[in-house]
Amino acid sequence: MKILVTGATGNLGSAVVEALKSENITLKAGARNPEKLSPGTETVRFDFNDAETFAPALDGVDAVFLQAPPMDPNSPALLKPFIALAAERGIKHIVFNSALGADANEKSPLRIIERTLMDSGVPYTITRPNFFMENFSAGFIAPMIAQASAFFLAADDAKTSFISVEDIAAVVAAAFAEGLTGKAFNLTGPRALNRTEAAALISEAAGKTITYNAIPEDAMLQGARDNGMPEGHVQFLAALYQAVRNGWTEPTTPDVEQVLGRPPVSFEEFALKNSNAWK
Repeated sequence: MKILVTGATGNLGSAVVEALKSENITLKAGARNPEKLSPGTETVRFDFNDAETFAPALDGVDAVFLQAPPMDPNSPALLKPFIALAAERGIKHIVFNSALGADANEKSPLRIIERTLMDSGVPYTITRPNFFMENFSAGFIAPMIAQASAFFLAADDAKTSFISVEDIAAVVAAAFAEGLTGKAFNLTGPRALNRTEAAALISEAAGKTITYNAIPEDAMLQGARDNGMPEGHVQFLAALYQAVRNGWTEPTTPDVEQVLGRPPVSFEEFALKNSNAWK
């Protein structure tokens, strides 16, 4: 079995590449800039905004790890042609990475993609993870911490059961290796933390004080605009943090442990492992 990994240069995509390698599963890593991928892995240019890249990416593969472009409200229109081509090519398994709670709103972009995949005839698995722990170490929060020893979000004091991309990737690898098709897994960390608690754990691991500052939604969204985020993505960001403030990202689930036979990584473990990111 050979698996195409889309978004292979991102936080989750790169973790999936490593998880598949650890299971000795053959893969092809797809990315808009494949030259950024590490040597020793088969690579291919892949871009949802360029349908000409779809067929070459699918050549010679049996299965696909599929991700939507992050926070893009137009993602269903981008992914539908790819899913249709994968079905036409006889792809045997697609694991689609959605988001926790996507199935609560049939009109949400990720839920529309889920439904498209379910109706495609391709055997599927859906992973719905909560917010990534790695957002603090290598994602959009990391530059704030680097510049100000602080991060600024419109999350109030609401809690989130953050999950490590390593656990998501391990579930993805298990889904392929064990043929866990026709299933959806809601993936969370072992407990929920508010951002002040997360900042304290990062501070302890980094050996310096890092603070969380709750800001109004308008301020967060304007900051995103000022940094060049397209308006559609800004509104997606607004919906994400409304979900946080409403308490929808607080619950925990047993799905990681049920699939992997071990508990998910704790935020404490994550912070200690990634302490150099904040020093």
